[in-house]
Amino acid sequence: MPRRSMNEDDSLEDFSAREITLDGVTKVVHVAGAGPAVIVMTEMPGISPHVARFSRWVRDAGFTVYMPSLFGRDGAVPNPEEGAAVFQRACVSGEFRAFAAGGSSPVTVWLRALARLAHQECGGPGVGAIGMCFTGNFALTMMLEPAMLAPVLSQPSLPLNDPAGLEIAPDEIAAVRQRLEREDLTVLAYRFDGDKICTAQRFAAYSEALGDRFVARVLPDSAANRDMPPFFAKNVPFPHSVVTVNLIDEAGQPTIAARDEILAFFGKRLGL
Repeated sequence: MPRRSMNEDDSLEDFSAREITLDGVTKVVHVAGAGPAVIVMTEMPGISPHVARFSRWVRDAGFTVYMPSLFGRDGAVPNPEEGAAVFQRACVSGEFRAFAAGGSSPVTVWLRALARLAHQECGGPGVGAIGMCFTGNFALTMMLEPAMLAPVLSQPSLPLNDPAGLEIAPDEIAAVRQRLEREDLTVLAYRFDGDKICTAQRFAAYSEALGDRFVARVLPDSAANRDMPPFFAKNVPFPHSVVTVNLIDEAGQPTIAARDEILAFFGKRLGL
């Protein structure tokens, strides 16, 4: 994959922008590649060049990427003011539960339907998904959809007002655990040790809820790229985004090892 600047807007010209209507709701989904489906859910404040780069890595590993537009300007490098406005709108949107623990964001119903559609279109044993930051927990809730086989939680950050809270209803996470055990599946999760949003308390809560089916990876802060875009430099000035903004794109880096582990996880579960 050719290197692109992470400081310039990404045209996403190598993705097909599809309007997909599910359960009466239409969203743009950027699709690329061939092979089993993987849904890549963007971090705040939208599909940035860093998120698109990760999706291209997934595509080039042999998967069909479905990258739904959930908020923000697709492909943009947002300035701090624009990014903050996107964040504020998402926090009050009826699609997300930014501040309430013990329940899933309504948008996950649509995302589960997307997983079903992607499985129908791409075939294979099932679908993988990764959520990041604001969407970090969504891949776990999507395990309520039988087509979902490979969930990855990257720095899951909701609810924002409860460091130990889980953005999923108790009965839903109980159902997910039962499925994980019944089908011998696991959940991969990543965070930086010093992350002030996705905390150690949250990972402890996941571990308590899911037992050894929750496979946690905690990277040292020293592994993070500190050359960050303006929005992150102002609003998230600490290690946070494991496979996007804070990834160091060099061989031997812990963040590259995390990326490769995720790709291998998708490959194992989805039959590559």
